[in-house]
Amino acid sequence: MRTFSKLKGLPVYCSSSADILGHVTNVCLSSKGFIFGLMMDGKGLFQRNRFVPLESIYAVGDNGVMVEERDKLLSLHEMKKQYTYNTYDDLCNKAVLTKEGEKLGLLEDVYFSEKMDTIEAYELTDGFFADIAEGKKVVKASGEPLSIGKDAIVIELY
Repeated sequence: MRTFSKLKGLPVYCSSSADILGHVTNVCLSSKGFIFGLMMDGKGLFQRNRFVPLESIYAVGDNGVMVEERDKLLSLHEMKKQYTYNTYDDLCNKAVLTKEGEKLGLLEDVYFSEKMDTIEAYELTDGFFADIAEGKKVVKASGEPLSIGKDAIVIELY
């Protein structure tokens, strides 16, 4: 499993040319919490803020993300026409609730599988002092779609 905080900032390479295309800035999630791509800050004047669809990602390693072809990257304008999405930045520090209404904490990070399409677990915080005293909580995702609202995220526990 990998966390978004470890993925953020990694270089994105084109596997055919070995060129750095940019660096990961965010992860894009559907309204049900499925990952469908990454946002990156591209190199060059006309390559800024690109979207990397999940199907174009060849591999994710500790030192970078490999994409098969540069042509499969979309501008953010093109991506916004095709997808309705949330980003990790939209979700960070939102309250996480169970379907029964119990508040679990605030979202700090997400863990996802190597194939990157689903969230495997949530890292939650109750604040700085609680984290020092008790540590951060990691809650396993049930595999059921989550609900992302303006004020909170509702998940189902195992």
